[in-house]
Amino acid sequence: MPLDSQSQAFLDYLSSLGNPPSEKISPQEARRNFSKIFQSPGPKLELVEDRFIPSINGEIPIRFYKSSKSKKLPLLVWFHGGGMILGDLDSADGIARFLCAGAECSVVSVDYRLAPENKFPAGLEDSYNVTKWIFDHSNDFDTEPNQIAVGGDSAGGNLAAAVSIMSRDKKLPYLVHQLLVYPMLDCDFTTDSYIHNSEGYLLTKSSMKSYWNYYLANEDDKNNPYALPLQLKDYSGLPSALIITTEFDPLRDEGELYAKRLKDSNVPVVYTRYDGVFHGFFGRPTLIDKGKKAMAEACLSLREAFNKSAK
Repeated sequence: MPLDSQSQAFLDYLSSLGNPPSEKISPQEARRNFSKIFQSPGPKLELVEDRFIPSINGEIPIRFYKSSKSKKLPLLVWFHGGGMILGDLDSADGIARFLCAGAECSVVSVDYRLAPENKFPAGLEDSYNVTKWIFDHSNDFDTEPNQIAVGGDSAGGNLAAAVSIMSRDKKLPYLVHQLLVYPMLDCDFTTDSYIHNSEGYLLTKSSMKSYWNYYLANEDDKNNPYALPLQLKDYSGLPSALIITTEFDPLRDEGELYAKRLKDSNVPVVYTRYDGVFHGFFGRPTLIDKGKKAMAEACLSLREAFNKSAK
């Protein structure tokens, strides 16, 4: 099916801005353009507070969201998208607010270090360290250590998957769920979704090649499942997952394959593909009806996972 009218209108708007492709400009300029485009308002919440998490690599900025005055709420650790070189707490603010309100949980959004200034594994180290810190200091976040999930969109989906793998391998922290929205999981540019969606739908094959080149420190990283989760050999013991993909997206097939491998390893997984929309639709629930539907599905999956873990 073709792009739906709402998606086409949004892409036409982005095209009218005349911003050059991110791979044609410096990461710094691309970040400025990205932050202008992808800041989106979300609902008002009980508490929104910027904090810092200590680490051996310096303090990691986070933003803590709470939807109600309830003392104890389950918590989602959210990692923003942006190809590992773009994005920040402000670009993720709208999504974090919608997830916080809709899933009836607290959210911690993580401002992990970006490439190319900080290549793999810097962003993953920050993401895991924040998740582990929340687990170890759950009272500081009004949550329980057995009520923590992770999630992310695009590059953030990569980090959520990798944190889940690392947490399993290290046996801490315990995670109840992973929410992966059109996750960036491999650098195989020969899939059908890369071939048929290489350009014209916001995220392009050329931009993805530049993102991977910026992020990975060397060729050996391409075999590391903490960098490319689809390189994992053993998927058993990972947290339950909701994986959302979209039709017009180079990353569609790798998300579908990851869901299949989780299912084949007896990990509870729901896979949903939204047709007629593009990579980025999830962050526009007020503009794109299928974005609203996907957000509702994500929030429901979190509520169900938290309720199950509470029992």
